[in-house]
Amino acid sequence: MGVDYYKILKVDKSAKDEDLKKAYRKLAMKWHPDKNPNNMKEAESKFKEISEAYEVLSDPQKRAIYDQYGEEGLKGQVPPPDAGPRGPGGATYFQTGDGPTVFRFNPRNANDIFAEFFGFSSPFSSPFGGMGMGGSGSGMRSGTRSFGGMFGDDMFSSFGEGRPMSQGLRKAPPIESTLPCSLEELYKGTTKKMKISREIADASGMTLPVEEILTIEIKPGWKKGTKITFPEKGNEQPNVIPADLVFIIDEKPHSIFTRDGNDLVVTQKITLAEALTGYTVHLTTLDGRSLTIPINNVIHPDYEEVVPKEGMPIPKDPSKRGNLRIKFNIKFPTRLTAEQKSCIKKL
Repeated sequence: MGVDYYKILKVDKSAKDEDLKKAYRKLAMKWHPDKNPNNMKEAESKFKEISEAYEVLSDPQKRAIYDQYGEEGLKGQVPPPDAGPRGPGGATYFQTGDGPTVFRFNPRNANDIFAEFFGFSSPFSSPFGGMGMGGSGSGMRSGTRSFGGMFGDDMFSSFGEGRPMSQGLRKAPPIESTLPCSLEELYKGTTKKMKISREIADASGMTLPVEEILTIEIKPGWKKGTKITFPEKGNEQPNVIPADLVFIIDEKPHSIFTRDGNDLVVTQKITLAEALTGYTVHLTTLDGRSLTIPINNVIHPDYEEVVPKEGMPIPKDPSKRGNLRIKFNIKFPTRLTAEQKSCIKKL
């Protein structure tokens, strides 16, 4: 098949347009000749290969031809699939007024692809403006020679290998949405699937609507305010990095338990007689177990029974748990008989 464009971009054959963009962005920055002044020859070769691979795989027609015929098909005498009537030997052809012609691919200039992708013709023109870096025709490498002493050889370090230069592309602000969860879901963990609609851009820059299903794994013990981020899942626009989608956990009220950090709190209503003579608490836990907790102490209004390790899982170590704290609401009688008062005085 000749050159393996998928291997060059480090993507698989099912890679989508978004995967290709991320791969090109990372590798183009890594192997840009200006970032590799001590290894210029290899960098130029790699940079050209990466650009050519991205150009082919991001174009549906070129990719279809490459997948069927390989590099030789792109650069040789093989026409695109379903391009026209079949000729001798089953070959297909474009049809023109003068008879059949064949498809031939000529790779574009790697610098042009870089400029089109990142939104500026030279990686130095945007960060440093009119500082003598030259126009688009001066070539990318001239900047390193001019400013190597001023900024050092690692001028790209602040951008990171996997991210575009912020001066060339701005990122849309994050899109936030609440994700209500029951206390049971936060106790045991669960999986939620969210359907989103967004605009994506094709190789020509045209946008089209798509729907996606995002899978969110809720971990045991997560708290209200926990954020789950899906990078760059917003709408795609020219020269703008798509917004991140951010889901923020919200906790639904529970009929029995309230949460206090990693602890669970429950309030039991009891009579004064039960408070004085003893009481047994019966509870069903958030995972369906039955708890029986006898209390033999005298229960006063501020009394709190603590049951260790029956609270919420601790997110960093779900094998550990907070406590269950049982509070009491004591119902006092509105009046007492003389006999009852006498008995109480004898306590």
